[in-house]
This record gives sequence, C-alpha cells and structure tokens, in this order.
Amino acid sequence: MRCDACAHEYLLAFSCKCRYFCPSCHAKRLALWTLWLEETLFPAVPQRQVVLTIPKRLRTWCLYRRKLLGDIARVAAGTVTAAVRTLTREPDLSVGVVACIQTHGSLANWHPHIHMIVTDGGFRPDGTFVHWPAHDTANLTEAFRRAVLKLFVRRGIFEDDDARSMLSWPHSGFHVHDSVFVPEGDTDFAMRLARYCARNPVALDRMEYTRESKRVSYRSDKADGPMAGTEKLDPLEFLARLITHIPDKRQVMTRYYGWYANRVRGTRKKLAENGSGVEPQTVEFATRQDLDHREKQRRWAELLRKIFEVDPLKCPNCAATMRIVAFITKQDVIDQILDHLRSKNSRAPPRDMGRASSSGVAPMFAQP
Repeated sequence: MRCDACAHEYLLAFSCKCRYFCPSCHAKRLALWTLWLEETLFPAVPQRQVVLTIPKRLRTWCLYRRKLLGDIARVAAGTVTAAVRTLTREPDLSVGVVACIQTHGSLANWHPHIHMIVTDGGFRPDGTFVHWPAHDTANLTEAFRRAVLKLFVRRGIFEDDDARSMLSWPHSGFHVHDSVFVPEGDTDFAMRLARYCARNPVALDRMEYTRESKRVSYRSDKADGPMAGTEKLDPLEFLARLITHIPDKRQVMTRYYGWYANRVRGTRKKLAENGSGVEPQTVEFATRQDLDHREKQRRWAELLRKIFEVDPLKCPNCAATMRIVAFITKQDVIDQILDHLRSKNSRAPPRDMGRASSSGVAPMFAQP
C-alpha cells in the first residue's frame, strides 16, 4: 500500500482463507456474513439470542460423531419453534432461526453448544408478526432435554433405559438461556451478536507463548465460574486441543430454519415475483442503498471500516487515499522483506532486490 501524497507505504498480508480455524480469515468471513444478514436476511422485528447446552456425557459422543451437532441444532430449532407456537396458540407461525454451532468453551476446550438468533415471535401466513409472550425457560429446557435424549435413542446411541435414567437426574446438565433481547431497529447490536454467535474458537488477544518456559497461556473470557482464569499448556497439547474444533469437510456450522430457511426464502421470492404472494405487513428489511451488495463484497476496505472502524486506504501520515501498487507472491522475495523488517538495526533494503524488481515489487521501496 502506498500514499502518493507523502510516499508512506506499508505491507498488508494476504488472507490464508482457512475455514473457521484462522481468526483473521474467519473475521473476514463474518464481516461478509453479517453484511448479508443486515441487508438480505434480518427483517425489522425484535430478535432474541437463545443458547442451548448439553451435558458432558453427550459432548463426548459429539466429538467422534460430528453429524450429531447438526442433528442437535435441528432439534434445538424445532424445540424453540414449538415453544413459540404453543405460547402464541398459533400453530402456523413461521419462526426465523439462525443456529450457529460452537464447539469451544472459554478456554478453547471441547464444549459443543448451540447459539441461535431467533425472531422474538413468528410470522403468520399473511405476513403479520406475532410476538413471543413471556415464558419460563425451565419448560423450554425440559422440552429440549427430552428431544435430545429421544434423538440419541433414535440414532441407536442410547437404549430407552439410558434415556429414562438421565431423565431422573436432579441436575440434568441441559440448559437454555434466552435473556439477551435485540430491540427492533437495533441493527448494530444484532450484527455484534451475530459475530459473537459465530466467532472463532481462538482469540489471539487472550493467547500468549512464553519461550523460556515453552508454555502457552490462554486466558478465559469469563471473570468467575469454573472456566475463569488462565490455563497454561504444553504447545503440542494446546495444538491438539485446537484441532478438535476444525469442522469436518463440508460440515455446515451455521444453519437456517423456519422463516430464514433457504427454501422458504426462495418460495417467498418466487411468489413476490409472480405477484401472487402476500407481502409481510410488518416487515421492512434494513437494507442500505448507498452501494450495491456485490460491490461491497469486492470492497474489502469497506468491510474493515464497518467492523473494525479502521480505514486501510487512509494514510496515517497525511490522511490521503492510499493505493495498491504491487502484489508480492514469490516466496523468496517475501522472505527477504520479512527478514529485513525483523532486523531492527538494519536500515538498508534487502539484498538482491534485482529479482524483486523483475517480479514487479520494486515500487514498494522506490521513491515517488
């Protein structure tokens, strides 16, 4: 990146495009995803975060049979949908559910659970929105517990006696939390909540490596409770813990149900195009019209401004607009540049820059 006004320049790393595992690349995917949520998916209705957890006895099964995570997400969405329909006494309501499967706990440990963003109510066939009445989460937790145990019996993991035995536990290990409410029109809060629900398993700002002791320190994001504090691990042990969170090939970690399901949205779109569909009477999509959606996807700088409130094209010296002058892809040239930057006492450019000039990267160091 170079500023033509003051000749200031800096290097910007490429994205490795690793799925879900890389914190940097996953942040970019979340930026694109939340932009799509804001402009395409979320209607202007209140929403609610629902977090559903399962006991430790079931978590081990999910580690070795990853398809169970998708099954549990489907059961969770069905449980919440049934609860909304029951309390509103309207069995035809369509509830919008975005389910994010998380496999990590506060210390990057194996802790599968479901984060869901749910419309705080449902849509009637004519498009009107009905709010979710006040409810008791204990009943919702019990319904979720019975549905998950029924799933494990149906999959042949548990016998009927095992499921009945778990129903008799005084502390079941199942839990449902739904106290986080998103008011209608609070788009910024909804986007922050969506990024939290689909966040990366590792937070780099909470991880530290000590070379002297050869230990990795990972700090919890909780101030109290059994998972609070900092855990120190051997590097290989920490890596072994991290790779358990890599999804299987083609495993979907974010799923859509009800009003948000792809098939339902496609049907609504076709009906609207044919003029035979009923437009929702209380739904106004929070769509920004200043830039085309596809153009925003191409403008990575716009995404960084939106998420991190940083403009990578703004020169830190003179505030002029910077431009991309070269793409450096040759490994030997990259190594020379990085070695030069790591040398604190070196003031000369890397050696053998003739090869760099032939590869089209000389403008990165040349004077205007």
